[in-house]
Amino acid sequence: MMLLEVASLKAFYGASQALFNVDLTVSEGEVVALMGRNGMGKTTTIRAVCNLTPPRGGSVRLAGTDLRGRRPHHVARLGIGLVPEGRRCFPNLTVEENLVAAARSGAWTLERVNTLFPRLKERRDQMALSLSGGEQQMLAIGRALMTNPRLLILDEATEGLAPVIRQDIWAAIRTLKQDGLSILVVDKTLPELLPVADRCTILENGRSVWTGRPAELDKTLQDRFLGI
Repeated sequence: MMLLEVASLKAFYGASQALFNVDLTVSEGEVVALMGRNGMGKTTTIRAVCNLTPPRGGSVRLAGTDLRGRRPHHVARLGIGLVPEGRRCFPNLTVEENLVAAARSGAWTLERVNTLFPRLKERRDQMALSLSGGEQQMLAIGRALMTNPRLLILDEATEGLAPVIRQDIWAAIRTLKQDGLSILVVDKTLPELLPVADRCTILENGRSVWTGRPAELDKTLQDRFLGI
């Protein structure tokens, strides 16, 4: 079953058009990698899906429900859990308060998040501001899971983290995939990203230019669309 359907998506920042025709789909239980060089429209696409940057053309549907025109918190309630670039935890709340504040009923509970990220349980009474960058990223993912989303969106979830923490995050993503959660993920680390992805969509200059299986993303395509 198709979960997320994005077709001919257009978005602007003021008078400047950032997305021209973005097509993107995520099926139930599928992990899709949204790829492209810096500035090609990946984060804008995510913002448009969540209506943080309202689209000015095209369509966005979640399980058949039109998301256009809905406020971001309504989009979240319909089942999209966003882990934004930069983490954005509530700094003056404890780890546990951050998690509980976002909680909605479902399979993902405080206990389950703490099992996925044992560090969060160890630091449950610490203020989020006092956590390391990697711990804040775990908290941001845990907070999104506590909303019990149908679709988890990860925007640069491992950027700027120490290698050992990156591996912890990728291990968690693999676990989520095994659990059957639908995931849309943006990340630049191809050795970790491609093995976990079922499909990839590449953006260039605000347009979808390639979609396929990770095994089809050969060196020629990588150099053309992802190289520096």
